[in-house]
Amino acid sequence: MLKVVGEDFVKRYRLQQSLEALERVRGRISEQSYERLKALVEYRLFGKEFDRTPIDEKIVVAFSAGSDSTATVKILGWAGFEVIPVMVKLPQIREPVLLNAESYGAVFVEIPNYMEVISEQIEKGAPICGKCHSMIMEAVKDYAKKEGIKIVASGDLLSVGSISIYLEGEVVKLNLPAFLAMDKREAIGVLGRKYALGFGCSLWKSAARKSPILKKFAIQRVLRELRAGAIDEDIAKKLIFDILQK
Repeated sequence: MLKVVGEDFVKRYRLQQSLEALERVRGRISEQSYERLKALVEYRLFGKEFDRTPIDEKIVVAFSAGSDSTATVKILGWAGFEVIPVMVKLPQIREPVLLNAESYGAVFVEIPNYMEVISEQIEKGAPICGKCHSMIMEAVKDYAKKEGIKIVASGDLLSVGSISIYLEGEVVKLNLPAFLAMDKREAIGVLGRKYALGFGCSLWKSAARKSPILKKFAIQRVLRELRAGAIDEDIAKKLIFDILQK
């Protein structure tokens, strides 16, 4: 499921930072959760095996059924957490994706004013991905708070170890791939199957055709991920070519 990082200096440093960040939220989560998350990091660092029997601890995962959030669900379940994937039902999500999410036991929530906000962004020719992401995360956090669940996880690859787990209002936010210093290729490897790389949802593609400048913003995002080590050069090329062909 997970590979040991070996002598990779950057990943080892990020994992040490994750352990320090975990200490800062220790009093905000159960001791069981703390110990199990610490064991995950130590497994990545040293290959140290740990008890993975199920624990009575729920973690909500912001679920899109993409590679990063699916890897997050799989890793947390493997580590013994009770994982609740929460998918926001957006107009652009296709039926096969919803069915795939159902196979993971996803809970579906909605954002009542989603299209109103996103349409305004599109009319202004402004980037929509950041706004969409923030609205999704708020909806997922609202679900967690309503259910009394303390930890909300995401498949974020970009945040560094020192801010990969932190208190955000009433919940602890865990960017699991970043917490474990994972990159995109590792996340895809966790899936155990082929994964088709592409950039953007159907709504983004429609917006990009109307405002081509959005393609420049998208390429900048890909290059940021490349600089951060979240993706490698081959993946970056595939994503950039996919963006330019829209």
